[in-house]
Amino acid sequence: MTAFDAAVAALFADPNIGRDAVYTSDGGTPVLVRVIARRADAVTDFGDARLWSETTRLDLRIAEVPNPRPGDRIEIDGEAFLIQGEPLRDRERLVWTVDLRPA
Repeated sequence: MTAFDAAVAALFADPNIGRDAVYTSDGGTPVLVRVIARRADAVTDFGDARLWSETTRLDLRIAEVPNPRPGDRIEIDGEAFLIQGEPLRDRERLVWTVDLRPA
């Protein structure tokens, strides 16, 4: 395990940062995973206008979810979401960042 692996594992295990969630791939079985939630607002430039929208993003460990796909389901605290768009991996290939929409 590299230092980066250990750091990511510690962040996801921290009860103040990481949260339990249930990940279900399209047609698969539910799996308990740890996630880090990001509920930041997004500002998008469109011509001369700036559009504001609420976003829901999660970080998933690649060790727990090796291949998330659009349409896969994630439940957190009884709220269900679907992955939309293509997941993005971090530089070290340890974490996926996924955009979600309500299911």
